[in-house]
Amino acid sequence: MTDRRILLLALAVALPPLVLAAVGISHPTNLNAESAVYWRDLHIGILAVFPLLGFAPWIVVRGHHRWLSWTAGALGFLYAAFYTALDVLAGIGAGGLEHAGMDMATGVVFHLGDALGFVGSVAFVAACALTGGFAIRARGIRAIPGAVLIVLGSLLFLWRHIFFPVGVIGQLCLAVGFVALVVLMYRRETATAVR
Repeated sequence: MTDRRILLLALAVALPPLVLAAVGISHPTNLNAESAVYWRDLHIGILAVFPLLGFAPWIVVRGHHRWLSWTAGALGFLYAAFYTALDVLAGIGAGGLEHAGMDMATGVVFHLGDALGFVGSVAFVAACALTGGFAIRARGIRAIPGAVLIVLGSLLFLWRHIFFPVGVIGQLCLAVGFVALVVLMYRRETATAVR
């Protein structure tokens, strides 16, 4: 694979978590009347970014075992579907309800969003663990730093979403870890696929 193609893949796995980390710095910690409009609009603005995280595990493992690519893709899809529900309900919906003065309903959408988002986040943790484990098996100890970073980042994401500082640190771990694994898995000298 060419260096240009590896660079494009590295950008594809790095940009979504970097955007989420940048947004997480200004994400309000509490939803109230003062933060409601920004809370809602912030989640509308990143609605298409959250699902893109689910592609990264698949990008790292694609082209190796077919079952592995399908499993990483399925877990990424589950993450994207269920985490988007969290973003829509607890982000856009709760912010809109709070802004409209219907704050008594925000608890319901937060509860629904958190339950659905948990399913998506667990699927993402599983995809990252699968990807990290495969990378270590395929490339040895050189893959350990990237594997540890993506698993740690996915666990921080599960725990604190993109909230500053822990969630932002999690997104930075994901960006660095996925870039490291993409470079390691696709460089010419290590490009032999495991069958």
